Amino acid sequence: MIADDDTKTQGDQLLAMLAALANPHRLRVVAALAGGGRNYVSQLAREIGISRPLLHLHLQKLEDAGLVTSQLELSHDGKALNYFEVSPFAVHLTPAAVADAARTLTAKPDA
Repeated sequence: MIADDDTKTQGDQLLAMLAALANPHRLRVVAALAGGGRNYVSQLAREIGISRPLLHLHLQKLEDAGLVTSQLELSHDGKALNYFEVSPFAVHLTPAAVADAARTLTAKPDA
C-alpha cells in the first residue's frame, strides 16, 4: 500500500501517510517534488513560499511517513545540500481497505 517499511503495520503506515498529507503545505511539497523532481531545501522553500525551518518540519513528517526521501550531497563549492524527492506511492482507499488497515493498527485511539 505504501513504501516498504517492515517496522510498521499496514494500518500504521496508512495512518502516517494520511496524517502527513492532511496539511496544505505538505500537499504543496509533494506536488512541487512530483512536478519538478528532486530539489534541495532552500530552492524548494523559495518555490513553495515558506521558510526553511517550516519546510524542514514538513519534510520530516513526509519522510517519516515514507512519502519522500532525502540525500545529503556536496555542491561543487563544498556546501552541503539536502536533496529531497518523492517516493513512489499509491493508495486505493475503499471502505474494505480502511477496515483491513484498521485491524492492524498498533496505535491506540486518543482518550
